[in-house]
Amino acid sequence: MIYEMRIYRCVPGRLPALLKRFETVTLKVWEKHGIKQAGFFTTLIGESNQELTYFLAWESLAEREKKWAAFMTDPDWMKGRAESEADGQIVGNIVSQILAPTAFSSVK
Repeated sequence: MIYEMRIYRCVPGRLPALLKRFETVTLKVWEKHGIKQAGFFTTLIGESNQELTYFLAWESLAEREKKWAAFMTDPDWMKGRAESEADGQIVGNIVSQILAPTAFSSVK
C-alpha cells in the first residue's frame, strides 16, 4: 500500500467552496472510480488556515495512474469543478507527495 498526500492551498477566503466541492461532488466521483480516501484535514495551526490536506490510499502507482486519469476526465467531475469555480478560482496551488509506510508504521 502507498499513500498520496495532497495539500490544496486555497485562494484567500475560498476554503469553504473547496470543502463544499469535495463533499458534494468530488467524493461521489471518487467512489464511482474506486478512489479510497484515508483522511481529510484542515489546518488549525500552521503557515495558513486556508489549506486542505488529505490522503489517498493506493495499492500501487499503476492503480493510481489508471484511476486518477479516469477521475480527471470524468464528465461529472469536469462539470462539478466548473460550476464550483463560477465565482472564481478556488485553489492557488496543489502539492502532492507519494509516500510509502516504514516497517514500523502503524499504517501499512
